[in-house]
Amino acid sequence: MSGLLKLMAEDAADLEIIGAAVQDALVRVGEINVDKRARRFAMLISRFRWEEAGATGPFERIRAALSFESVLGIKSRKVRLDSKEALASLLSVSFTPAEEPPGGIVRLVLAGGGEIELEVECLDALLMDLGATWQTPRRPDHEKA
Repeated sequence: MSGLLKLMAEDAADLEIIGAAVQDALVRVGEINVDKRARRFAMLISRFRWEEAGATGPFERIRAALSFESVLGIKSRKVRLDSKEALASLLSVSFTPAEEPPGGIVRLVLAGGGEIELEVECLDALLMDLGATWQTPRRPDHEKA
């Protein structure tokens, strides 16, 4: 299993790299975990392997974990947290620093208008690939409306 990603982010520039790696990842609502006591937000995703994707394939996905530590609060909009089998595509991940660093807001934007906001004490994110890859017939296409 060579080529597994393990990326950490402690600032907005680091998070941009993670955001590029998780763009178009699929996430099942039931695989989002909030641990209020540990102040952790985590999700299992099926990540499209952009770093290996050519123009014509073969294309691959891999299971990965995306987590954020030091989470003070969570808000969601247009995300059916009660619908555990609902599937969403992760479009972007970004960080807006607070007026008084190191805290701020992490935004996870989902296809269809869904959004999850994490208020964090400081940016502490981890993306880690898990297991083996599998082939997928389609490359995500952002040109189609």
